[in-house]
Amino acid sequence: MPNRRSWAAMILGFVIGLIGLVLAIGGAWLAVLGGSLYYLVTGVAMLAAGVQLIRGRMAGVWLYIAIFVLTLLWAFWEVGTNPWALVPRVIAPLVLLFAVLLVMPTLSQAANRWRIGLGASAAVLLVAVIGGVVIGSSAQSPVRAALPSQAAPGMTDSSGQVVGADWPAYGGTYSARRFSPLTQINVSNVGKLKRAWLAHTGDMPATPDAAKMYGAETTPLKIGDTLYMCSAKGIMIALDPATGAEKWRFDPKVPDKWIPYTAACRGVSYYAVPNATVGQACATRIIEGTLDARLIAVDAATGKPCADFGTNGQVDTKIGMGEVYPGLVSITSPPTIVRGVVVTGHQILDGQERYAPSGVIQGYDAVTGALRWGWDMLKPDWTGAPPAGQQWSRGTPNMWTTASGDEALGLVYLPLGNSAVDYWSSLRTPIENSFANSLVAIDVATGKPRWSFQTVKKDVWDYDLGSQATLIDYAGVPALLLPSKQGDIYVLDRRTGRPLTPIGTIKAPGGGIEPAERSPTQIVSLWHTLRKDPLTERDMWGMSPIDQMICRIQFRQARYAGYFTPPETGKYTVEYPGYNGGSDWGGITVDPQRGVIIANYNDMPNHVRLVPRKIADQRGWKTREQAGGPTPGAEGAGDPQAGTPYAVDVNAGWRMKFTGLLCKQPPYGGIRAIDIRTGKTIWDRPLGTARTNGPFGIPSMLPINIGTPNNGGSVVTAGGLVFVAAATDNLIRAIDMRTGKVVWSDVLPAGGQATPMVYEQGGREYLVIMAGGHHFMETPIGDSLVAYALPKS
Repeated sequence: MPNRRSWAAMILGFVIGLIGLVLAIGGAWLAVLGGSLYYLVTGVAMLAAGVQLIRGRMAGVWLYIAIFVLTLLWAFWEVGTNPWALVPRVIAPLVLLFAVLLVMPTLSQAANRWRIGLGASAAVLLVAVIGGVVIGSSAQSPVRAALPSQAAPGMTDSSGQVVGADWPAYGGTYSARRFSPLTQINVSNVGKLKRAWLAHTGDMPATPDAAKMYGAETTPLKIGDTLYMCSAKGIMIALDPATGAEKWRFDPKVPDKWIPYTAACRGVSYYAVPNATVGQACATRIIEGTLDARLIAVDAATGKPCADFGTNGQVDTKIGMGEVYPGLVSITSPPTIVRGVVVTGHQILDGQERYAPSGVIQGYDAVTGALRWGWDMLKPDWTGAPPAGQQWSRGTPNMWTTASGDEALGLVYLPLGNSAVDYWSSLRTPIENSFANSLVAIDVATGKPRWSFQTVKKDVWDYDLGSQATLIDYAGVPALLLPSKQGDIYVLDRRTGRPLTPIGTIKAPGGGIEPAERSPTQIVSLWHTLRKDPLTERDMWGMSPIDQMICRIQFRQARYAGYFTPPETGKYTVEYPGYNGGSDWGGITVDPQRGVIIANYNDMPNHVRLVPRKIADQRGWKTREQAGGPTPGAEGAGDPQAGTPYAVDVNAGWRMKFTGLLCKQPPYGGIRAIDIRTGKTIWDRPLGTARTNGPFGIPSMLPINIGTPNNGGSVVTAGGLVFVAAATDNLIRAIDMRTGKVVWSDVLPAGGQATPMVYEQGGREYLVIMAGGHHFMETPIGDSLVAYALPKS
């Protein structure tokens, strides 16, 4: 039978042949690197099928059908029924199969050719839909265990604060459990939850460049008849908790040039002066750290500066730090106040220079603002401010996140980061190496360390301790839970730092640019970890076989020897988990009544390369001081690391430059319930839908629970609910604690990269979340504080 000329077949053949050519070339490259042969073989076969279709031959149809069948078998062999893993392997080939079947009748002269072609297309579509539903349903993570029936005895709060009608500290209390005993909103009625009021901070970026550095991250406090909060740039605002009406505001007037990577104020702190008389000015006060590293105290009733605190209500915490240029030193987390001492650290801008300002921890009198002590790990004998002509030791590990505190023991628990510059370690002192990436318990009376517990040795992965430790009782012992960016959760005796649950060591990969500096072993928690299995080539992803193949090539080109692979120069390395965790500043939540941990986490790698100083200089990578101002961008993406031989280039999340999608297959974030007694997982679910995510930055609007990156924490209530936003889909959601399933959600006016809080006012329970967005998470920037409650009726 002569070939029929079909323009549709010729066009389709050209498309299939072009895709085949790309796959064949890329597949050959991948094969040379030791990767899968599928792409090379399939590319050659598709090229042949395309040629046959262009020539009008039915052989092109049969060849492509064979290619698809073999692709399907290969996909199931490689990844099983994992629906997200099947997407790049099956969806695009399925679309082409549908097109081939539609074109097939144009290549035939049979009388029933259209009936056969359209019937085959419909059958393929039906089978695909049914198969997708079945595979998707079978891949749902099951509930692994029932919630504990009752909590272990002694789950009392030693902070001296009480959560219920009020929410007196950033984490609920300084024990940081983020738990509310309120039950008015519960699983049976949460579906009726409605927006009760909306308030605006009025703090929005003034310029497009400033918009690239905004992310409010605020969790308000509620004490009595007032909510207290701070905006992205630290404007303190008091609101009516029942209506959102503004009572007062105080603007510290922080210039834009002092914004670090992110304009963020995670919260403020509250202090009641002991034995104050009724009506005394500043008898209760709100204390805040600012982006230009001031401590400010204002009257909780009026918002006016406290005249007895420092100078006109302010203390400059940079005194004694030596040279500090704008944006290098800031306070983004609320201070922790224990026994009348305001304890604060600083966010020292990462990646700038080896001898950046000090990571000194300072304790100030909550009434007078006087410096009680400063802990400089390299000068432990200093008890106050530096002697004349001297300064706090530069470049030491800092605490950029939030401390927790034990009023009964008089201890604050400091989650420390790394020495200045994260990806080069040869210039660090032994003392810095001993305290970096450690939880350090400080005696607030003396400012001296009581104990420390280290989670990473000689860190070159930016594995700071970003999460606030959570205080609990564990088997009758005063304890704390310490989550890490690596995903490990440790249970420690908070009096001594002694581990209460098993820990172990693993052999760490050597090599890198400083092989003599790398520790041969690292510790891990044997009790519980959020960390997943090591990556393989099969874990690479994309929307089609082509971009998945590109990610496979990048994976094969990079060095990846598993957990703790050190950075290289000349080639990329894969860091997994990446520096966003595991757990980050959102921390974990504990339900002390049920004895359950709720942990939301990230599950993304970083693609990292060290860049020799000469090349970095040629590229114009400068410190903020050299650049004369902020350099918006992701942390680590072109950080100069001045004073070391190498700058660093970090592709956080490992995004493909063309599509903007991540190279690792979903999920990219999840939320998990853990039994405190056993460390066993109760349930584990992806967190975040694909509604605002898609290739080329185009929102897909799909309500599919893909599991997105997330920043921010959760709150849990005695009503059996977990409230969390954090993900990149701009949703606030309620999760049934028993099953992990979402039982209510609402679209926020901007990104919800903050931790919610719960309180009661006038007999009504409220849920509040800051919708401020976040530039790094690529969510919309906003200034809305949103409150939810059940209808008054």
